[in-house]
Parts: sequence; structure tokens; C-alpha cells
Amino acid sequence: MPVLLAYSTCPDAASAERIAQALVTERLAACVNRVPGIRSTYRWQGQVEEADEVLLLIKTTADRLEALTARLRALHPYELPELVAVEVRSGLPAYLDWVTAESAPLPGPDA
Repeated sequence: MPVLLAYSTCPDAASAERIAQALVTERLAACVNRVPGIRSTYRWQGQVEEADEVLLLIKTTADRLEALTARLRALHPYELPELVAVEVRSGLPAYLDWVTAESAPLPGPDA
């Protein structure tokens, strides 16, 4: 299963922490790094805007992206949250295996 690195931004540390905790706790991501202190410039509703944000670097797998996307949308305070995922082409094999294992749903009682 391909490993993905997904990017999202949050307006503040509290929302970033809430989203990171939920994604990891719910096994939608193996790890979420929160990078404070970024400044974003973007066009929104016809205006150029600027905002201080917290960047989330989300490590997950391709088969978890749909569920991760739905959960992010439910938790995120933005009307249109950023979510861009790119496939990891290479990396330390043991780390990529760990991401895969930690992003997998736990087997249910019928498994």
C-alpha cells in the first residue's frame, strides 16, 4: 500500500492539536507533525489574503485517505480546508512499514 504525506493548514495551535490527536487516535494517520509559525498568502473569494497558520504533515496510506479526508473536513474550522496528499516515492523501509501498520484499522471482532 503506498504511503502518503498529506499537508493541511490550521488557523491555530488548538485546532491543529485537536485534528492531529484525532487522526492518530483513530488510526487514520501514523504520525502528524505540527509546524507552527508559517505565513500563508492565498486568494480567497476574490481577495488576496494572508494568515498565520500551523502546518500539519500527515503520514498515512492511500487506502486511508478517503476516511482521513472525511474526518478532517468534519473537524476542521475552515470552510474549505487544505488537504493535498503526495505519494512517498522512497524512504527508510522500516519507517514506511511502520506508517502502514499504524495507519491500518484494528481488526474488528469478526476478523
